[in-house]
Amino acid sequence: MAKGYLLLLLSILCEVFSTQMMKLSAGFAKPLPTILFAAGMAACFYVFSKTLTMLPLGVAYAIWAGLGTALTAILAVFLWKEAMSLQMILGIVLIIFGTALLNLKG
Repeated sequence: MAKGYLLLLLSILCEVFSTQMMKLSAGFAKPLPTILFAAGMAACFYVFSKTLTMLPLGVAYAIWAGLGTALTAILAVFLWKEAMSLQMILGIVLIIFGTALLNLKG
């Protein structure tokens, strides 16, 4: 099970990297970030497919989508100087809380 979560983390990191490359690609007008985006997404989905052999789909997808969204939003503030609002902070906190709830055994 621990290996599944490590693969999930790797998949999330590949997805977050790819999202940053998509921003850098300027609408896929710049070749290198576009290629890195495509390679990162391919790696992301390949690793995620391996994750699903070890973790339940509902839990894995919720963590992947939630943490990927939260990390991307946080990076947008630091890398792209996007504004951080109270609404954004609350959304990230709720994503983390929801992800934790999904992982509780009960």
